[in-house]
Formats: sequence, structure tokens, C-alpha cells
Amino acid sequence: MSPLRRFAPGLFLLAVLIPFNAGAWNRTPATVFATLPPGMANPEGITADRHGRIYVADFAVGGTSSGVGQIAVFHRSGRLARVLDVVDSSTLLLGLAFHPTTHELLVIDFGKQTVLSVDPFTGASSPFAVIPGGAAAGPNALTFDDAGNVYVSDSFQGVIWTIPANGGAPSAWASGPLLVTGGVPPFGANGIAFNRDRSAMFVANTGNDTIVKIPVASNGTAGAPEVFVNSINGADGLIMDDDDNIWVAANQADEIVVVDPTGRVIAKLGDFDGIDRHGAPRGLLFPASLVRSGAFIYITNLALDLRLFGLPQAVDSQWAADVTTHTITRIPAELPPVKRHSRH
Repeated sequence: MSPLRRFAPGLFLLAVLIPFNAGAWNRTPATVFATLPPGMANPEGITADRHGRIYVADFAVGGTSSGVGQIAVFHRSGRLARVLDVVDSSTLLLGLAFHPTTHELLVIDFGKQTVLSVDPFTGASSPFAVIPGGAAAGPNALTFDDAGNVYVSDSFQGVIWTIPANGGAPSAWASGPLLVTGGVPPFGANGIAFNRDRSAMFVANTGNDTIVKIPVASNGTAGAPEVFVNSINGADGLIMDDDDNIWVAANQADEIVVVDPTGRVIAKLGDFDGIDRHGAPRGLLFPASLVRSGAFIYITNLALDLRLFGLPQAVDSQWAADVTTHTITRIPAELPPVKRHSRH
């Protein structure tokens, strides 16, 4: 008797009653946009400038040849423009973005718990803000409001900090148990973004596999955080499109999950298809951050082996350990339709 018949005798009846392709995701594949130059590894944060150039920060657990954090800058074609050695930084860089009013490049230095203002041509840096908490702080991602105030997620302290538009001392804007985690990967509040009318901020909690919604009052103060949606495996970076759909990098599922404003999943994009002969991931491996520029969504393949931090292995740890060439991928920004099939 076959194993299938021995363990699931009712499966054949179900196959008759339920069409095999009753519905399925149209998984737009993630294709390689660019490769990090030799000496750079573990791309994490990503942003784009007004000219469509893509900036990628490394979370170099093993250090760098220069001893400081690095940012690779790519032309829209994927050709490397330059590598910035970020002066006076640690080698653990995370989120980065251009300020909407001053246009300065802000970079989160996770290792030094600071936000840096970085010259996008020379790498010279100056402190923009120091996140309170010392070594207990875990600054991760950043976004902005209409006045140019800066918001930074703190993955360890479970706080969303706000910083004046010109820099200075942060103040706690929102906090609570929904923004911390005891899960794996061990990062709570991570990717953050406001919806179009600024009535809410959405926060990925990586270890809890949730997206948290923080209502915003008309005077800009934060309401009580609440779980918006569950079960996005390793929810990491997130962005919102013009229709208030939320695009989330699911770093433990190796996919991009898109949910609509009601919390209903409407797309699952990309996948992991192994390691090629050059040691580079095919598709997505531990996708961490994403940014839209033009007709594409650009995604970093962090490819991080959590065991390097003394943590138990995750499902992708052994694959990540095999990576020797680190990549940035992209997918079309247009959502594909969900495949639907008639029952008859």
C-alpha cells in the first residue's frame, strides 16, 4: 500500500470534491537587480533618491575592511556608482531614508544607537539624534510625517521615537507590549509607515509575526497600539502604496506579503529558489527592507544566519550560511491578479 493511501485514505475523495486549482497566488518572481561589491555583506536598509539611484546599507556582522559601516549606491541600471564608508559609524547599519524637506540622508546606526546624517557622496557623517536607552536600545527603521519630523522604531525597547525635523533629542511617541517580542527573530517594532491621510501608523513586529496599527489623532499624538493583522512570518520592512495597501517583507517566509486596508491578504510575491553557483540567493532569502522607485519594488536579501548572534537556528539559517554573494532583488510594483478558477 502506498504511504499516501496508508496515511490519508480520505484524500482521494477530497481531491474529487475540491478542485486542485480553486485559487492560487500569482507569484511574481523576484529577480536580481544588483550584487553587492566584494567586501560588503548582509544588505539590510534600502532607499532611493530623487534620481532613482538605490542606496543599500549593510548589516555587516563580521565587520568590514574599512572598519565602519558601508552604503552601496547603484544606478537605475543596477551598475555600482560608489561605496560610501560611513565615517564614525559601527558596521551594523539598518534603515536609511532621505529627509523629505532637508533632503539629507539619514542612516540608523544600530551598533551605536544613533541616527546619522550622512553625506551621500563622501560618507562623512554627523549625529542627528541619539536614541535613549544605551545598549538596551535597538533603533531599526524610520519614516517621516508631513512636517518632516522623524519617527524611529526601537525593536528592543518597544518604542516609536519621534525626533524634530532638524534633529535633536528624541521623545517617546508610542510604546507598549505589542511593540516588543520574545519571538524569533528577536526584533519587535521594525518597519514603519503612515497611511496616506496620516490617520494611522503601521508597524511590523518581526518576532510576533504581526502588523500593529497605531491610530494618530488630529494633533499628531499616538493612540493605543492594536494588532492589525497576524501571521506574517517574520514581518520586517514595510511600505504602503497609493491605495494604502501594505507591502511587507516576510523574512522567514522568503516572500513579500501584501495586505489591503482591511487586513486581507491580496498578494504573495517572490520566493526562494536555492543558491546559485556563485553563492548568491535565487529569488528572496531573508528579505529585510523594501522601497518603491519607478515601476519596481527593490528588496534587500539580508541572508542573515541568526546563529552568528548565538541564537538558535531559524529555518533559513543554513541557507544563509551558504551565501557568499549578496544581492538586491526587485519585483514589479503592479500587483498581479489572484488566480481564480471555476468549480465547474
